[in-house]
Amino acid sequence: MENQVILGDAREIAPTLPDDFFQAIVTSPPYFGHRRYSEGKSQQEIGQESDMEIYISNLVALFRELRKKLKPDGLLWLNLGDTYRNKSLLGIPWRVALSLQDDGWILRSDIIWHKPNAMPSSIKDRPTTDHEYIFLFAKTPEYYYNADAIREPHITFTEKSKMKGGRNHFGKSNGTPEIGKNSGNQNLHDGRWDQAFHPKGRNKRTVWEIPLSKFRDVHFAVYPEKLVEICLLASTREQDFVLDPFTGSGTTGVVACKLFRKFIGIELVEKYQMMAQDRIDELNLQLNIFNLLS
Repeated sequence: MENQVILGDAREIAPTLPDDFFQAIVTSPPYFGHRRYSEGKSQQEIGQESDMEIYISNLVALFRELRKKLKPDGLLWLNLGDTYRNKSLLGIPWRVALSLQDDGWILRSDIIWHKPNAMPSSIKDRPTTDHEYIFLFAKTPEYYYNADAIREPHITFTEKSKMKGGRNHFGKSNGTPEIGKNSGNQNLHDGRWDQAFHPKGRNKRTVWEIPLSKFRDVHFAVYPEKLVEICLLASTREQDFVLDPFTGSGTTGVVACKLFRKFIGIELVEKYQMMAQDRIDELNLQLNIFNLLS
């Protein structure tokens, strides 16, 4: 099954997968009431339910089953967008997240995916939406997370710093950190702010600015490889198995293979299953040729 995309409904396929097997699940389910992906299956497809509560219930039931398939130290990264009904924002991402939490998942973080190239909107009575949520869930309190793999450059002592007083506090005793709100913090003694900063960079923040991607064979935007890369670097090691139960065009699988992880996907719609499998097979062929030549 390695690097394979299984054709079928995730709700039917999930029970057949081995328990305690995947190190990470990275996925973006169909959003409630948005695009219809399948043909003639709209009543069966997750996202096309007649009622929001049914949609949430379907996702909770699926991820309850998938929790069994995750290793005890594994993580789930869930990307969801929201939906308007009768001019009211439904709050779908948080409704799903809290329902999953109630069902036993440990909600570790909410992440804002800011899309700088979000589609323009003709709406005039509210701001244009240019973000989506990514929720990080754990199966157990003890899980694998590699913070060093996704660290960001430090900002505090660079020209990008927006801190009042800026870099003038660096190396000066009795500066703002010691007598202000951080009084008593042993990491900031004698003005040595540098001692509180990890040499590999600062810890990853919860707002990720990543442009939307476009794949040539589909007419809708797909989530970007960079987004998946961050998730996989933080939560998996090489040769770990990664699952995406809503594979779509196959971005999760492509990134997993590029990072030398093993991938299993599930996709309901045959044309997308074939598309994703072709992308993964083509990439692995290229990687094999490169390895032979090198």
